[in-house]
Amino acid sequence: MIYELAIIGGGPAGISAGIYAARKKLKTVLIADSFGGQSIVSDDIQNWVGTKSISGQELSKNLESHLKEYAGDIVDIKEGEKVELISGNKVDGFEIKTKNNLYKAKTVLVTTGSHRRRLQAKNADVLEHRGITYCATCDGPLYTGRDVMVIGGGNAGFETASQLLAYAKSVTLLHKNGKFKADEITVKKVSSHPNFKLISNAETKEILGEKFVTGLRYIDIHTGEEKEVSTNGIFVEIGAEPTTGFVSELVKLNDYKSIVVDHQTQRTSAEGVWAAGDCTDGLYHQNNIASGDAIKALEDIYIYIRTK
Repeated sequence: MIYELAIIGGGPAGISAGIYAARKKLKTVLIADSFGGQSIVSDDIQNWVGTKSISGQELSKNLESHLKEYAGDIVDIKEGEKVELISGNKVDGFEIKTKNNLYKAKTVLVTTGSHRRRLQAKNADVLEHRGITYCATCDGPLYTGRDVMVIGGGNAGFETASQLLAYAKSVTLLHKNGKFKADEITVKKVSSHPNFKLISNAETKEILGEKFVTGLRYIDIHTGEEKEVSTNGIFVEIGAEPTTGFVSELVKLNDYKSIVVDHQTQRTSAEGVWAAGDCTDGLYHQNNIASGDAIKALEDIYIYIRTK
């Protein structure tokens, strides 16, 4: 069959669009390898509007149940499928290819978000999951009573440090710059903890250890001096990259591989294709913003389809 709309992604943006598509009776297929987006690993989300505090896992379940409550026979949910390629045009429609299936739709909304940026340092690939981790919620308790490090000076880095301080012996945060991207109140709160140490203006060059992480080598950007720090574990929080490879030949991307959109409508350079959330070139990336942008896109898609 040919769907009126294909939504790609199961985070806050994709789910929000799916709910609106169901309510507007647009025959839709929603394809997602999983629900919840990046926030699923967060222990405590305090800025999801309408909820004082919620875990990423609970938010994911709430989003999924809300979608399924309205989906009925309007939105076909294809969970556990990852889109490999989207091709086509506004005239002939679009083909969405996953590993085992091919879907066809008149319009497409891309809400695939972003994925964590990997640490580019010597031995980082070798020691991943052997002392290098990208999820404090998943792996933090394994480092109870140990000395650990966090790489990254944004909100995610400081929030990870705060989480780890609950059970680690000490937490050292290493940041490449002297100025932090994290909120001042968060920096102040974490920095006041007696077991927290900060190393700024430091560029990570090599992860030390053979079978497991034993330390880290970095360069002091101001002096050029090379230094070593011993640690039992390294938690990486250095940002994310948009998940857009499967549409790189279909829509215009910027230098950061984010999808370029018209921020009034969320339309991309390809007619019939919209995008919303962290996969776009939007200035700010948060759950609430992703959800709002997806709803904006859905409103425009509805008008587009119904007035053709």
